[in-house]
Amino acid sequence: MKRDGEKIAAAVVYDFPMARIADRAGVDIVSVGDSVGVNIWGHGAEEDVTLEEMLVVCRAVHRGATHALVSCDVPVSVGNVVDAARALIHDGGAAMVKVDADPATIHALVEAGIPVWAQVSGPAGGDRMQALADLVERAQALQAAGASLLDFRHSGPVMGPAVAKAVAIPVIGGLGGGPWLDGRVRAIANAIGYSASALDDEADRYANVSRVALEAIGSYAADVRAGRQIRGK
Repeated sequence: MKRDGEKIAAAVVYDFPMARIADRAGVDIVSVGDSVGVNIWGHGAEEDVTLEEMLVVCRAVHRGATHALVSCDVPVSVGNVVDAARALIHDGGAAMVKVDADPATIHALVEAGIPVWAQVSGPAGGDRMQALADLVERAQALQAAGASLLDFRHSGPVMGPAVAKAVAIPVIGGLGGGPWLDGRVRAIANAIGYSASALDDEADRYANVSRVALEAIGSYAADVRAGRQIRGK
């Protein structure tokens, strides 16, 4: 797709129903992000999610995705990244794993036959020209190690296109990405307001499912309490 100039659409999803919907909508990649630890399992931080929890969700998403490629994050809590990645591929049904790791770890994963989506992040400050040179060097090192994709977070309109041009593999942006990259990855829970936190904010989204759900559940409860027949079976 990168060679043909086609943008890659990736969606972070956490369950079977949403995987089916995203797959039917035509996204290219469904990604099981470690953010599932906070958004589904109720952990205090993404770092708290376990391999067992990731496996449960990865299996569900795998069952729901017929056409899209399934990626699954390797949680940072694991002791052996290669063993955890093997489990996500062989037991979870993932086609590739996403990991924030050094080139040596990426190489070890690829040598084990595991396709890798590697992660890089833009700088918070400092010498931006040096930061750009460092990012290009890191991206090229990850590509040389065998990474199939890069997730460039906080890329910006200067560093983003420079890194995307410097490597042959697709560079897809999550947080802080933009049309200057080879594609985008977005957490569907945030994109469509599929979380309780979306009830009370005014973020720019494609929909606000949580408000629709709140109204619908309230109407159901009112029908029950009023002795009316509820809708559906």
